[in-house]
Amino acid sequence: MTLNELYKSKCVTAKEAISNIKDGDTVVLAHAAAEPLVLVEALSENYESFHDVTISHMVSYGTGAYCRPEMEGHFKYNGFFLSANTRNAVDEGRGIYTPMYLHEVPKAIRKGYHPCDVAMVMVSRPDEFGYCYVGVSSDYTMQMIKTANLVLAECNDRVPKTNGTAVHISEIDYIAESSHQLTQLAAKPATEEEQVIGGYCATLVQDDSTLQLGIGGIPSAVMGAMHHKKNLGVHSEMISDWIIDLAEKGIVNGKKKTLHKGKSICTFMVGTDRLYDYVNRNPHIEMYPSDYVNNPIVIRENSNMVSINSCVEVDLMGQIAGESIGLRQFSGTGGQVDFFRGVAMAKDEKGISIVAMPSSTVKKNGVRISKISAFLQPGAAVTSTRNDVDCIVTEYGIAEIKWKSLNDRARNLIKIAHPDFRDELIEEYESRFKEKFL
Repeated sequence: MTLNELYKSKCVTAKEAISNIKDGDTVVLAHAAAEPLVLVEALSENYESFHDVTISHMVSYGTGAYCRPEMEGHFKYNGFFLSANTRNAVDEGRGIYTPMYLHEVPKAIRKGYHPCDVAMVMVSRPDEFGYCYVGVSSDYTMQMIKTANLVLAECNDRVPKTNGTAVHISEIDYIAESSHQLTQLAAKPATEEEQVIGGYCATLVQDDSTLQLGIGGIPSAVMGAMHHKKNLGVHSEMISDWIIDLAEKGIVNGKKKTLHKGKSICTFMVGTDRLYDYVNRNPHIEMYPSDYVNNPIVIRENSNMVSINSCVEVDLMGQIAGESIGLRQFSGTGGQVDFFRGVAMAKDEKGISIVAMPSSTVKKNGVRISKISAFLQPGAAVTSTRNDVDCIVTEYGIAEIKWKSLNDRARNLIKIAHPDFRDELIEEYESRFKEKFL
């Protein structure tokens, strides 16, 4: 049988593919821009055919229809990371959340701590050697494929052929062909506040550094402030459109990297078609599973490693709540701690970990609240401990907290808090430490 014949023998409709899922199965989906939307839609539309099926994944930009109330009894959601379309299911008891570091998700699947009876992935059309590229999400995709009893793949001709990770068609049980645009997630233009934060972060980045950051106004502002830097590298959990301009100008070139010299490394990506077109067969970009990219032991091999993340709130001790608002689970642990620990372990001892955030936020009811708090909200999960982070950055400056006494770190944090909240924080400081705030 030729490769083309083998491929065609596996091609079915999406409805036919999902009909092979059995009651009681746990279905794990590739996440973010790699969510197999056609297969997920077929699964949701035919929900009455299934009972007690668990659906798991990390970030989702799809409809999350399997989380709707009418799906109860048919599907249950178990997320490693919550999104806008899955949060309510957990809040209302139709779903559960399982915290884990991103670098350990493949291990959890491999060791059976989290079942994976069915892997549902979105991949590229096969190349001349019969390999389908995982495209925009390598993280736990290959481990799903290796572990699952049933592998269902949506072969989308819009998925880029990215270097690093691919699956042979012989490893796929059923294929549903598709042709649709991938998730489009363009960062909103940075606000004036975010531009100031980005500028402060840029002062902490030296030439020849290797960067990790995510998506959003602050990462875009950070990269926008890097145009005077030289020889930057990227070793990041994710990349987005921000990498393109700096790479095309030669600022991001990886020449001084101590690991994967000349390459930008990530485990997944989300952006616009500009990004997906840019990474297609781009020899500068390589993707690997998260138990490699996010492994602190791997991260520590990068010289001048700079990790920039954000959070929900930070208390005066420097504890970081990055995933929950009080008891309400909002997102997930993800890879923040993976990178903070890798930076702390760096061989060259030159790494720096940064939490960058606005000093305050406005709730839906119009009330402004401080993101620097005397105490975390009751029940809030501590994502990163008070020993993990080097600096906190807001629009009011940089607070160094690593190696600082509780008094000094609280003092430094208050100085970069929003002015509307400084008096109450100072009052807490003087009560707690029995000394005047200076």
